[in-house]
Amino acid sequence: MKRLTSLVIVLVVLASFLSSCAAPTPQIIEIVITRIVTPTPIGYVAPTELPTTAPPAAQPPATQTPETQPPATQTPEPQPPRSTDTPRPIPTETRPPSLPLSTQLIAFSGNRDSSADDIYVMNADGSNVTRLTDSPGYDHSAAWSPDCNRIAFLSKRDGPGSEIYVMNADGSGQTNITNDPAADYRPAWSPDGSLIAFVSTRDTNMDAPEIYVMRTDGSNVVRLTENSARDFWPTWSPDGRRIAFESNRDGNSEIYVMDADGSNARRLTNNSARDMEPAWSPDGNRIAFVSFRDGNQDIYVMNADGSSVIRLTDHPEADGGPTWSPDGSYIAFYTYRDGEGEIYVMNADGSNQRNLTNISTREGLPAWCPVPVPVR
Repeated sequence: MKRLTSLVIVLVVLASFLSSCAAPTPQIIEIVITRIVTPTPIGYVAPTELPTTAPPAAQPPATQTPETQPPATQTPEPQPPRSTDTPRPIPTETRPPSLPLSTQLIAFSGNRDSSADDIYVMNADGSNVTRLTDSPGYDHSAAWSPDCNRIAFLSKRDGPGSEIYVMNADGSGQTNITNDPAADYRPAWSPDGSLIAFVSTRDTNMDAPEIYVMRTDGSNVVRLTENSARDFWPTWSPDGRRIAFESNRDGNSEIYVMDADGSNARRLTNNSARDMEPAWSPDGNRIAFVSFRDGNQDIYVMNADGSSVIRLTDHPEADGGPTWSPDGSYIAFYTYRDGEGEIYVMNADGSNQRNLTNISTREGLPAWCPVPVPVR
């Protein structure tokens, strides 16, 4: 009842206000009376006045379909290729496999066709022996040019003194390149093919020969050693920077090495027995040589600095003149173990020694062609 009285009072006040303003429309009066007279149920909450134009029905938020992204590409870790082949054994040596001996050449001296020695060539397995020189003189000490197209050698065909000759690999074009009344011998071709080292008595005597070098036509002779001792058997290092040789300048024959211009000579061996006939390995790391240090004339090998000496042959008869195959797998040498003199070959560690020549005449001083597979 009190609530109704209050509403009447509000209505009276509103009517008085409206009377002072523009006359109210019937619709407004009707709405006000209806709102006042009609009681509101207890607990009812009046809705908020809506606009005359209803907004569009609320739509659920659009679901955006995300763009399909390509899956991230992960770079796989590299994997070793899978092979169905049988795994290969790991090689135990860094040196390439040795070449067949039948494809390599060895020059040597022998008297199988006359009383005087001549120069021959054969395959490194002992087959296909061919005579290259045929003179009444004494020809030996063959030395190949680096390309195996020519051979230098010692000859006594022009008189009692020995000279250095050069010929083509087939024996043609034999030419005297020293023409000196003294003894010239033991030629050794430089690795670049431009020079020949040799031994001569032209400034001394037979007891004290010295080492010289000259161009391959015999010109521009230069003396490398100069002392009262015997300097002999020069052999070039594969890089052409040094020459190993034998000398008795310290009272006993030892292996020495010097720079290619003759300077900086130093001793590699130091033994009371005689060490001689050095031969440099193709890789330049080792030197084979001959020694009497264990009682016999046998072949040994050492590092190029003179360390780690190893004996390769052990026979009561003389072994000498070692020469390396171009791949360093073999060493050929002469020996008197079967009588007169034969050419043998062995593995570079001294194993598997076998006779290549097998003949009753004298064969000696082998020289292995440095080209692995020459055309013959």
